[in-house]
Amino acid sequence: MSFLQPIREDYRSGFVALIGRPNVGKSTLVNKFIGEKVAITSPVAQTTRNRLRAILTTPKAQIVFVDTPGIHKPHHLLGERLVESSKKVIGEVDTILLVLEGCEEPGRGDAFIVNLLKAQPIPVAIVLNKWDLVQQLDQAQRVEEYRSLVGNDDWSIFCCSALSGDGCDELIKKISSFLPLGPYLYPPNVISDQPEEIVLSELIREQVLLHTREEIPHSVAVKIDRVEEVPLKKRKGDLSIRTAVLATVLVERKSQKGILIGKGGSMLRTIGQGARLQMQKLIAGPVYLELFVKIVPDWRSKPGRLAELGYEGK
Repeated sequence: MSFLQPIREDYRSGFVALIGRPNVGKSTLVNKFIGEKVAITSPVAQTTRNRLRAILTTPKAQIVFVDTPGIHKPHHLLGERLVESSKKVIGEVDTILLVLEGCEEPGRGDAFIVNLLKAQPIPVAIVLNKWDLVQQLDQAQRVEEYRSLVGNDDWSIFCCSALSGDGCDELIKKISSFLPLGPYLYPPNVISDQPEEIVLSELIREQVLLHTREEIPHSVAVKIDRVEEVPLKKRKGDLSIRTAVLATVLVERKSQKGILIGKGGSMLRTIGQGARLQMQKLIAGPVYLELFVKIVPDWRSKPGRLAELGYEGK
């Protein structure tokens, strides 16, 4: 592919992976960088399941952020594949942002990822996220704690807040300097390369994460069955288009299906309404969304089902 070349001869472009434990704010950080919602977020750990590419184009660089699933100790085949996906991306990018939870002391999970990255010859920047939650008197000590954990003076440390945006502009400038000289990798107006069906399924899953009990989120997957444009006739005879989306929400147990549907279908309606509103922002037009709930026992440990849902192995 060839796109319009940037005017600047010193223009830079490349891929930047966000690596870290679950729930450290990687997806929220990506959304803040881009200025729009391109990744789903929730208070639930392991929200991200797909390697999302989000594109930020500035006058000096085009940065392709690769948001990855959190690295954790897996308890089923799905977890193993998510961790495999995150580890694999490390060798496929130009630089890495190691996102750590700055409001907490370093832990064993952080040390594991640091050692993993030390074996790579790729530039790394440490991002202490959630810095707005760190008391000012404790900030210098916290930076030293993480500097001691890293033990590498070549790795810059940045303190920022994905929620407020503090420190993000400085981080973007530093990331740009890490990238190789090169032209646009994507058209300048593109902010994500996710297929439409993946984006729609993630918007539905996000609403499940936000509205259901603790036992539900990790056992849920969403499959888009059909997307089609349907003519919608208005009163004066004019025609407009409504996008119809049919999707299946997979759970592992009958009890989970009951919780997801809710009394009289109330929970499923709430999930559908929230997802439909988000879809309408994305599609910029009316959306009809129909959700079905299906029980697939132990789907997270079935290779065939994982492949069908896009969670491929090695």
